[in-house]
Amino acid sequence: MDEALVEARAALATGDVPIGAVVLDPAGEVLGRGRNLREAHADPTGHAEVVALRDAAGRRGEWRLDGHTLVVTLEPCTMCAGAAVLARVERVVFGPFDEKAGAVGSLWDVVRDRRLNHRPEVVAGVRSEEASGLLRDFFARRREEEA
Repeated sequence: MDEALVEARAALATGDVPIGAVVLDPAGEVLGRGRNLREAHADPTGHAEVVALRDAAGRRGEWRLDGHTLVVTLEPCTMCAGAAVLARVERVVFGPFDEKAGAVGSLWDVVRDRRLNHRPEVVAGVRSEEASGLLRDFFARRREEEA
């Protein structure tokens, strides 16, 4: 989670919501990195998880990420949860739940849907306070700027 938080902080430099993600290989080494790049790249799919999964798959030369772990600072949305399932990651680890858009247990539970052909293990609540603090501070500053 340390490395995902580094990526989340880096997103602040581009005005993006501070969410970061990393993909760990089966040995626990960082294979892919991502941070929100929606604002920086004007890309609606520029979520940290998708960026990290693309990076890992590109480095590996294989879209299947069996045995890998996706670590993200906030519960993934439906797009990102779906990407994790399609990439065949073994495990999804995240910080706080996202009550507004979460799809790994909050609003939906895409990754555990029995109708899908792959269901990763889920570990929730890792370093939630730290990740939540980054988000709270970001949105408080944004509200101040808009006032």
